[in-house]
Amino acid sequence: MKFIRFGEPGSERPGMVDSEGHHRDLSEHIFDLAGEALAPDVLARLAEIDPAELPLVPDGTRLGPAVARPGKIVCIGLNYADHAAETGATPPKEPMIFMKATSAWSGPNDPIRIPRGSEKTDWEVELAVVIGRRAKYISEAEVPDHIAGYAVMNDVSERAFQKERGGQFTKGKSADSFAPFGPWLVTPDEVADPQALSLWAEIDGHRYQDGTTADMITPVFDVIAHLSQFMTLEPGDVIATGTPAGVGLGVKPDPVFLKPGQAVRIGIEGLGEQEMQTVAD
Repeated sequence: MKFIRFGEPGSERPGMVDSEGHHRDLSEHIFDLAGEALAPDVLARLAEIDPAELPLVPDGTRLGPAVARPGKIVCIGLNYADHAAETGATPPKEPMIFMKATSAWSGPNDPIRIPRGSEKTDWEVELAVVIGRRAKYISEAEVPDHIAGYAVMNDVSERAFQKERGGQFTKGKSADSFAPFGPWLVTPDEVADPQALSLWAEIDGHRYQDGTTADMITPVFDVIAHLSQFMTLEPGDVIATGTPAGVGLGVKPDPVFLKPGQAVRIGIEGLGEQEMQTVAD
């Protein structure tokens, strides 16, 4: 199944995508796509509903982030060897973890807001995983039972804030609109192998990133099991699993960064695409 949230920011309602690609309203069956409502058994129950019996969402209705604002956005840094190489970093011996502020949460087609004082705002297409069941000290074999679904996420990053302004990565990762998420939450039954998905990013029609999740240093299930040893993952938490080569920082000889007025398009095979414009904040 493919689940969506639609409506104005802060007033989104849950929905689903039918077999013909039409958006359907699920709000009579579930309050929102958040927390315990993301448990695998709840999503399985929703999947049994006949989409033809659900109201159609009017064409042109805004899509919000495919799940409600999570309790945590956990990101994995340098999880593709080619990305580590292009940025001059040494791949870590175990997953590098940093957090992204939940106030960065944004819809898949909402504008990316270039922060005041920004000189180096960058893009990062990433496979995101949404937790559906509380996970603590779980093994790799147990991970599939704890996943609600997968989605596209852009880990938008301001590199000067991240690398030149002191502190940890979070400072450069957390501006408003720096976590576009969606368009869909895709349930695991539609993702045969999370390590066999192509993912890409285009800026003004030029494809900069063109990779595959097969190139992850630490695979998705290992990442989640690893995280569960250090923190309890709650239903609705989101894990962004890293980005392949092709970010603006890695462009040679001169890095390329986002400026207001540009078109950004990113996507992952089977999980949909995001299309947005950059604007000044």
